[in-house]
Amino acid sequence: MTGADMTLAEALDALERAGVSAGLDGAAARDEGERLSAAVAESLSGAPSSWLEGVGSPDASYGAFFEAASSARRWRTSPTDLLAQIAGTPAATAYSAALADVISAACELGVADIGVIARASATAAVQRSVAPGAPPAVASTQPAPPVAAPATTGPPERTLADLLAELDALVGLAAVKEQIRQQTQLLRIERLRTEAGLTTPTLTRHLVFLGNPGTGKTTVARLVAGIYRALGLLTKGHMVEVDRSELVAGYLGQTAVKTSEVVATAIGGVLFIDEAYGLAEDEYGAEAVNTLVKDMEDHRDDLVVIVAGYPGPMATFLATNPGLESRFSTTVEFADYTDAELREIFERSARKADFEPTPETLSRFEEIASVQVRDEGFGNGRYVRNVLDLAITRHAWRLRDVEQPTVDQLRLLLPEDLVAGSDGTDASPTDGTAPAEEPAHIEEHA
Repeated sequence: MTGADMTLAEALDALERAGVSAGLDGAAARDEGERLSAAVAESLSGAPSSWLEGVGSPDASYGAFFEAASSARRWRTSPTDLLAQIAGTPAATAYSAALADVISAACELGVADIGVIARASATAAVQRSVAPGAPPAVASTQPAPPVAAPATTGPPERTLADLLAELDALVGLAAVKEQIRQQTQLLRIERLRTEAGLTTPTLTRHLVFLGNPGTGKTTVARLVAGIYRALGLLTKGHMVEVDRSELVAGYLGQTAVKTSEVVATAIGGVLFIDEAYGLAEDEYGAEAVNTLVKDMEDHRDDLVVIVAGYPGPMATFLATNPGLESRFSTTVEFADYTDAELREIFERSARKADFEPTPETLSRFEEIASVQVRDEGFGNGRYVRNVLDLAITRHAWRLRDVEQPTVDQLRLLLPEDLVAGSDGTDASPTDGTAPAEEPAHIEEHA
């Protein structure tokens, strides 16, 4: 049985078993699946009541559904936290396949149009991508044989050379790669001097990532976690990604507790705070910052914090607390991708989803990308994902009258899948955050 045949409850059961088999906490795996399914089904009519029934809380308020969805939106475009911990292991294939089944089951919680299904497919592809080179496994509905839990809950050991090679393989980011390599070498020598009994300066390990959305900040942060572990600076090397909503509570006094609880989950690895400038907005955010500074000091030997966001607002954020600027002395700037780099990202993303864009399609994509306004609203990698989602939707619509498409027809993305408006302007998303509206005839038939 696969996600297309499973109810949400059945898919969550299978995910929990896959998590236990991978050495993860079963309840945590189930919680992750519940939240991811809410994020996938968030826009579906009738989804809240179906979701509450699927997770076994039919009498709970709809607020539980929307809170779960809000906490997991980032997983639509990046691996879940537990999956990131086991990335690269054989267990990751089965666990990512079980997550894909949860995503498929989530699409059945309400009325899903073809756009929702296309975006859910892209989310499933992101989860499966942590096991490159291995065919996606179908999560079994039978209990998985028990295995011994690993000594730590961090990802498997990877060599420093492997991690740096993966960094180098990323599209673009030349300045970022050079700076991360310099930081790596600096910390490596510091460790060797310490082991040799030499006096060493106290170097801050915490980082500031500046850049527009979709420029690879989260991906690089995850690699930094692995690099620091390979250097022996972190015990686990996992990454916990949060934003303001996961650090700030509804009342003063509660925020400090909530922030410390989040920090505790990141000890041994990296706490990645996206759009960290949101913590500079009010007294609740200030309480979170004060708690964060204290916790960073208390766990300075086994915790790295990376804060990320736009350059201007981040300067304001770092000025909110005297302890912040002293702890974040290294800033890494992520430039927007060039047209050619966006084209390469589009090509890689399409192939990862088992589509094959023709050379003409790639040329057309680059033309479209070249006319996009590159301001703070431009989504970079997110823009590419949205264009690809729409292309997959149009590809499916293009084959609506083909009863038995060939494999080539099922895989090929043609220039017309990057549809243009009647005035010659492109109808693809321009702000990198939401797909452009589909033509009315597609909505009617969907």
